[in-house]
Amino acid sequence: MWLSCSSVGRKFVMALTGACLVLFVTFHCVMNAVAICWPAAYNSICEFLGANWYALIASVGLAFLFILHIIYALILTVQNRKARGNVRYSIEKRPKNVEWSSKNMLVLGIVVLAFLVVHLIQFWAKMQLQEIRGVEGAIPPAAGTLFIQEAFSLVWTPIVYIIGFVALWFHMNHGFWSMFQSCGWDNEVWIGRLKKIGCWWVSIVIALFVAQAIVFTVKAHDKDYLKDPVLREQYKDMIPAMIEKDFGPDAAQLGQQIRMSSYDQVSQGIRQMEAGMRQQAEQMAAPEAQEYLKNNPAAAEQFKEVQERAKGLTRVVAFFDYLEAGDNQPEMNVIEVNQPN
Repeated sequence: MWLSCSSVGRKFVMALTGACLVLFVTFHCVMNAVAICWPAAYNSICEFLGANWYALIASVGLAFLFILHIIYALILTVQNRKARGNVRYSIEKRPKNVEWSSKNMLVLGIVVLAFLVVHLIQFWAKMQLQEIRGVEGAIPPAAGTLFIQEAFSLVWTPIVYIIGFVALWFHMNHGFWSMFQSCGWDNEVWIGRLKKIGCWWVSIVIALFVAQAIVFTVKAHDKDYLKDPVLREQYKDMIPAMIEKDFGPDAAQLGQQIRMSSYDQVSQGIRQMEAGMRQQAEQMAAPEAQEYLKNNPAAAEQFKEVQERAKGLTRVVAFFDYLEAGDNQPEMNVIEVNQPN
């Protein structure tokens, strides 16, 4: 097949996949800008782009393009080295018209790949992957701002990201115009123009990425994503999804009550409910209570339900503890959140 067997076809595939990845990186930059200007909207986007079918198709498609780009890059590199043989070792100085990045695209690509792995571990693996696996993490997958908080509160994160961004600048700056050259748009006039357009485009995107990493780091160390009142209300509205499996049919009623109450009311009410259920579970775990449960299957089933709900509420209380760890809050005027019947 022409696309896989010929050098021109392989370069065309590299150009096509590279163009798609450039567009994705630009889109990602815009999403990060939303996280800075309107954090609550960023969380809404994260929820929209969760484990829904359209988001999964996009993720699989993007992964396919990236893997294809890497495979063809390795094939072309091996092919070029075989074609040059030992000639490259006899050249002491590189031609002046050959960019440094063009000679080191593979190395730059490896650095970008390593950076991408770190980024996927810090975000995608804890968000969309958790939803796919059906695993309940400590942080709701839709709370994208909290994953920013977790990642950029680490000292090494901005350092790794900025190194990755620098490598990405070199890689994309060369790749931007060379993908047009691979498609035959290689006359002297347009290549010069495309180099300038590519340099401006890539420089703006990477400069924004670096600025965003700095802003995220400052906000994370100030714990803005934990303390912001608007975000806390949004986190509170994510709780029904966290307890849906544990509360079954009653989750809808409890969820409605949570959404109608303020963050402070829900925080205190959930804590009271969790303490009551935990105490009830401890009482039913006593030897005399266990003897009673053996002879009463209905009561035993109810005890099991209480245990499951207590576990779910314990997870929610831990979430509130995480959000409020740095607070010095006065006593709150609490409206109790009652357990549904």
